[in-house]
Amino acid sequence: MGWNLISPLVRCIFMYKLEDDKREHCLKILDQLAQLCNPKELFLGLLEQIEQSSGEQVCQTVMLLLQPLQTVLLKLQNKKAYSVGLSLAMIMNQLTALPVPYTEQQIQEDKLGLCQCCNAVVDFAKPFVNEVVKNMEKSSEYNDMELKEELLKFCMKSLKYPLLTAQLEQPEGIEEHPFQRFATEIIDILWDIRELIPLVFLHRKGKSPHWENQEFADIEQKNSADSLACLSYLMFVQHFGIDYFPVVFSPSYLLQCNMTHIEVLLKRTEESMLSKGLDLFESCLLRMEDNSLLHQYLEFRDFIDVPQDLVKVMTLCPIEHLRKKSLNILQLFIDKFDAEGKYTLFRCLLKTSNHAGVEGYIIKNIKDQIHLSLTKACDNIWFTGHHLVSLLDLVLLLPEGAETDLLQNSDRIMASLNLLRYLVIKDCESDNQTGVWTTLAKIEQNFLKPLHVGLNMSKAHYEAEIKNKKENRREAHSSNTVCSLTVSGEKMPAMTTDMQLRVLHSALFTFDLIESVLARVEELIEVKTKAVMDENS
Repeated sequence: MGWNLISPLVRCIFMYKLEDDKREHCLKILDQLAQLCNPKELFLGLLEQIEQSSGEQVCQTVMLLLQPLQTVLLKLQNKKAYSVGLSLAMIMNQLTALPVPYTEQQIQEDKLGLCQCCNAVVDFAKPFVNEVVKNMEKSSEYNDMELKEELLKFCMKSLKYPLLTAQLEQPEGIEEHPFQRFATEIIDILWDIRELIPLVFLHRKGKSPHWENQEFADIEQKNSADSLACLSYLMFVQHFGIDYFPVVFSPSYLLQCNMTHIEVLLKRTEESMLSKGLDLFESCLLRMEDNSLLHQYLEFRDFIDVPQDLVKVMTLCPIEHLRKKSLNILQLFIDKFDAEGKYTLFRCLLKTSNHAGVEGYIIKNIKDQIHLSLTKACDNIWFTGHHLVSLLDLVLLLPEGAETDLLQNSDRIMASLNLLRYLVIKDCESDNQTGVWTTLAKIEQNFLKPLHVGLNMSKAHYEAEIKNKKENRREAHSSNTVCSLTVSGEKMPAMTTDMQLRVLHSALFTFDLIESVLARVEELIEVKTKAVMDENS
């Protein structure tokens, strides 16, 4: 009988206004049903109402039925853990369909009531958490793990949604951030059921349900990875539950533990998740001293994959502040390694980045390390001698010889020329600490000569294009002809002939700049070589 009454009662409650006495009477009837009716039947009826809710009514329905649902669950004798788990799963599945408020204004408005509802769900779960805690305190060999497992599943789902998507920085205009409170409560539950610290060090290798269907197994693993990444962010960036964390681990070990989570977050494209990954990476690196990270860490796959993901954020992310932040973090990552680690990382990034701007940035870093090696009293074998010569083989060359697109690779080429100019000025041929003088013939063959040929070809091509555009300008004006450009399937604004000419002249200016630095490098080589020959004679 109680089951049949729930649906009309819920409709009546939503029909009446908050101040209406009839609404209050309906609420009292609902409370009495929870006290008097068969708990098993009423449980199914309450879940059915939650499942049938949609859109704006999801949070309203959940918050309305949480108290009677809790009352019914506490009265259940059999299959309580299963019923609690089913209730929490149903509620979270319904909430997951709702957008998470992200901006300060959205959080304050909380139009759908999600912020309020999430915290209400945590309060709903507390009696069952207390039951698990009480049983664990009674016996250190607490064997009834079902209820604990269901609460753990709820916490893992909550970490993925809404916390992974939510903005957790404290906005100025909000006194108490609802998602911060929710995050604190989830961390406290994990601590109470003794799962917090094991989860932090889980690395995706923990318990997971056995699925015969591999697709389901992959989804479960991905969801678990997202949840664990969010947990690390909460602990190490927002410092929720940090007081529970033992202060016995070295910064390098914590970085190693978090690299898996950082990789998960950096592979996402959503701003909220990308920013969490960058913040977590930065937080781990700031705990470390410069030059303290041993090169052996690069033997771990994550330490190679994560900087490559960082490069993708730097070059492909449409959000400017995240691109800038990822560049700063890459530099921070480089700074933390010892000399051999920096050397290995530079080689890796030069081979994998496939972006001239990034390669130019790495070459500038190589130049800085060479400068430190030449000016410091201690000898750094990784950025002098034969190790450096091997690295220069990757730097001082054109990827496709004389046919290399010089405009596309201008950042890399300019950085390479500046490095070579520095080496020629700083390292005397008699000392030859860097080994550049013994490999000069190879550099000329693989880099300088092809660059000359490429510059001549490129300048001739662009000058011909400019001449052609100018000759056709009158016809273009009379027919209003414009150049169309499509990037990634999206048509860009049309380019007039004048705009095209400006682009072509800009390219010529870049070639002139490269040519002037190239001439200066060759002049320095000639002067130094001649001086040595004069000394010998």
